[in-house]
Amino acid sequence: MMKALSSLRSLVWCHWTMVRKKGSLILCGAFLFVAWNALLLLFLWGRPPIGRLGEGGGAEPGAGEEWGGGKAKVGGAKELAGEVIRLAEEVESELETQKKLLKQIQSHRELWEQRKELGKRESEDTKDEKNTEEPKKPQQIPAIPVSHKTVDEVLMVTPPQLVMKEQEREVKKMAENEEGRTKPSPQIIIPILVIACDRVTVKRSLDKLIQYRPSAELYPIIVSQDCGHADTARVIGSYGSQITHISQPDLADIPVRPDHRKFQGYYKIARHYRWALNQVFNVFAYSTVVIVEDDLEVAPDFFEYFRALYPILRLDPTLWCISAWNDNGRDGLVDPGKADLLYRTDFFPGLGWMLLKEVWAELEPKWPKAFWDDWMRHPEQRKDRSCIRPEISRTITFGRKGVSLGQFFDQYLRYIKLNTEFVPFTKADLSYLVREKYDETFEKEVYSAPLVKVEELQQGGSLKGSGPFRVQYSSRDSFKVLARNLRVMDDLKSGVPRAGYRGVVSFISRGRRIYLAPPEGWTKYDTSWS
Repeated sequence: MMKALSSLRSLVWCHWTMVRKKGSLILCGAFLFVAWNALLLLFLWGRPPIGRLGEGGGAEPGAGEEWGGGKAKVGGAKELAGEVIRLAEEVESELETQKKLLKQIQSHRELWEQRKELGKRESEDTKDEKNTEEPKKPQQIPAIPVSHKTVDEVLMVTPPQLVMKEQEREVKKMAENEEGRTKPSPQIIIPILVIACDRVTVKRSLDKLIQYRPSAELYPIIVSQDCGHADTARVIGSYGSQITHISQPDLADIPVRPDHRKFQGYYKIARHYRWALNQVFNVFAYSTVVIVEDDLEVAPDFFEYFRALYPILRLDPTLWCISAWNDNGRDGLVDPGKADLLYRTDFFPGLGWMLLKEVWAELEPKWPKAFWDDWMRHPEQRKDRSCIRPEISRTITFGRKGVSLGQFFDQYLRYIKLNTEFVPFTKADLSYLVREKYDETFEKEVYSAPLVKVEELQQGGSLKGSGPFRVQYSSRDSFKVLARNLRVMDDLKSGVPRAGYRGVVSFISRGRRIYLAPPEGWTKYDTSWS
């Protein structure tokens, strides 16, 4: 009988395991619990009376006869007591099993309630989106407790994976409504990774980040320091719990070939980036990050900009980064009245940029030993993907000192215009940046613009009107000549011009919108133009 019940119990448990994966988790668990206890009671009630004779065969031999005298009675009493004890132990064991089963049912009930509540919230969010165009109020997420003292303590911190996955699912659902409009994510945590070394002026960068940061919980700042520079470490440490300070542990020189010894700094930067990004994605377990360096100052709407564009980056597989930088963002080359204007670009800009964990998983195994930014611009990494960039930069660099020894700084970078007007991007419809919509409109606008010669645009030229106008190049050399005449950057990386999209560079010249463009019908970049 016990074996049969044990087999039945195994079958019931298997059935419970199968049902657990279905929707009616709590009802099935409760039903099985009651059914099992009913079977247990039937078993106990159906047992033959202990110590009784006859009546269908008792538990003792000699049924139908009276027990003997004292000895037999004493022996029978002992056997009766033993049987009662054994039965009590069986009942206790079964009750313990039922207790464990109840605990499992309770744990699954709690999980089911959490999912039910999440589904209810998502349903309410969907109704709100259909009934009103007003943006949702961001829901605050509790701060993730992290250490601010030592690397070892920081490495032990891992935000809850479940929360991050639920956030990502919610962002994807919010990313596009029925008409294809994109919506900002109110909950996703967007950490800011500051790459630092030996600049004590990192204080300027951190001061602005903290000043404009709307929420410490939604925008945790992680400062990753290389170089082991004590004065810089003290500056970073002075911010206490406002930031998280981690240190790259390997400060040794990197073996390089003799002609690359002067580039040792570039090798160390690439090593630092790889380590720091692995900390963000694999240790802190964030799903995205915005990377800035210790010589960048941010605009007032820096955080608003990245939060609004995060859903676009998630939605469009032809994008792989969001950048705050316009390579041709010098004062006089941008429209000061178009702070809300955004573009797609095939050129990786860097200098304040958003990266997804999935893209890092693709890049990390083949990360270069040096010159990581130019490596990012190679066709093998870009894979015909683009970035988003603004008309007016949301970052400026103030660091002339560095491994590049001021390359481009005096000629270009120091003149970049930083946006000062707060643009509420999270309230705007940014779906025009999705490739399917953007390309058609962009090409129509560019190639419907009148074709003019560069001489007509220069001072004293005969050109009338406010534009836009198109200036055409047909070769690498003609591009460089025209770019220099129009005061935009003339270098190309793997054939891609800075700030260019489909070969077109858009900028302002003497108050007119100009498109420096290849002939109509452009299909691909010529990688020999470098």
